[in-house]
Amino acid sequence: MKEDLMEIICCPLDKHDLNLEVTERDDGEIISGELVCTECGETFPIEDGIPNLLPPDMRDEAPA
Repeated sequence: MKEDLMEIICCPLDKHDLNLEVTERDDGEIISGELVCTECGETFPIEDGIPNLLPPDMRDEAPA
């Protein structure tokens, strides 16, 4: 995921801003970490460079 994406994405639950917490970077790309909503506090994982913005109850049901 490119960090520039933070300018256009928001929390899918309440449309507030997301804070980025990076665990791993590679050549300017965010490989892993999480996005945290500034209002509701919900977290959304970033795995293999892909942010998962599905609501929590849908993440477990979604095929990999």
